[in-house]
Amino acid sequence: MNCPRHTLSPQGPDLSRIVAGLWRIGDWGMSPQQRLDFIAQCLALGVTTFDQADIYGDYTAEALFGEALALAPATRQRMEIVSKCGIKLVSQHRPEHGLKHYDTSAAHISASVDQSLASLRTDYLDVLLIHRPDPLMDFDEVAHTFAQLKQAGKVRHFGVSNFSRHQFDCLHKRFPLVTNQVEFSPLCLTPLQDQTFDGLQDQGIAPMIWSPLAGGNVFQADTPATQRLQRVIADMAAELAQPFASVVYAWIMQLPSRPLPLTGSGRMAAMVEAVKATRFTLSREQWFAILAAASGHEVA
Repeated sequence: MNCPRHTLSPQGPDLSRIVAGLWRIGDWGMSPQQRLDFIAQCLALGVTTFDQADIYGDYTAEALFGEALALAPATRQRMEIVSKCGIKLVSQHRPEHGLKHYDTSAAHISASVDQSLASLRTDYLDVLLIHRPDPLMDFDEVAHTFAQLKQAGKVRHFGVSNFSRHQFDCLHKRFPLVTNQVEFSPLCLTPLQDQTFDGLQDQGIAPMIWSPLAGGNVFQADTPATQRLQRVIADMAAELAQPFASVVYAWIMQLPSRPLPLTGSGRMAAMVEAVKATRFTLSREQWFAILAAASGHEVA
């Protein structure tokens, strides 16, 4: 079993269709060698893309990944690293921050990239994302900064995260973006309803999806709504002889914008279930059955 690859956009890179999300890497209790083993097993599955952010793990996740890469530096050439910047957390690791806020100034973006490169122990990022829309964002300044980082060879491609369709378009017309990483799952349908996915499909750009399993809540049945959803997915999984999580991932990936879901687990079994989802598709009736269960009503 090998995870297929997908081109993010006409100007973008090829990434693995399943992306290993490393938000919680510090909670996995792994030694550097165990982290390297996890990376190696992902690569063996064809999961070659790893998602990071400067703030993950309270500013520690990138360094944990870089520490593992330092044990086998040649591994870097077999993967793609995505990272993000633009959020400033109040943290013991950033004592100069007095208030959580956003910063998409040229100075902060450039400094964040330099810090990410040092922490990850790499010379370049494959993709850099602006983590959140910033009310004080100057689109021209960000576009100019992206151009400088690309020219310097520090970042190869650029995108955003959690941007609305219009916010994406405002920056994209100034500098080519390759993705918008947004939250989507059967319990969070917003990008399906607010034209985010439609706009990206129109431009041939694939979204990346964070929290595709709704932070694990798709496995819970603590409300009538989640009980209904869980029954539909569980029955479908049994009918297809596929894992429950695989059905959810397949449902997401069937959208014509060709989303790339992020995992969030250090368990290799969870990675395998995600990759399995690239091997089958749902019928239209099955797909709409999940949508109806998720939204609480059939389509109009």
